[in-house]
Amino acid sequence: MDTIGDFLTRLRNALAARHKYVDVPASKLKLAMGEILREQGYIESVERIEDEKQGILRVTLKYTNGGPAIMGLKRISTPGLRRYTGATQLPRVLSGLGIAILSTPKGLMTDKQARQANIGGEILCYVW
Repeated sequence: MDTIGDFLTRLRNALAARHKYVDVPASKLKLAMGEILREQGYIESVERIEDEKQGILRVTLKYTNGGPAIMGLKRISTPGLRRYTGATQLPRVLSGLGIAILSTPKGLMTDKQARQANIGGEILCYVW
């Protein structure tokens, strides 16, 4: 199962239904993605709730001017077809208005941070 794809789909569905928050099964990768989305202003907060199993991430969604802050989410690298990029070919999402989340040797970061650090990696998703 594609856990990142599931995370993005749950966010997309919760935003379409105008929910205040969405609960997803926790993992370090999803927590790091949530922190990037929070830092970039796409969501309000992300918190980990412990339970008897793996834990739950509660993502509080953000709405601006009556609409969701996230206009679109797109999964790029899938388990069946991984997409990697070098430091010189980093993508620009909507001419710099959106972000690409990359998995690099130095952890998860946005395309802008990877450009500054001059490193490439696996393109996980686009957010705008």
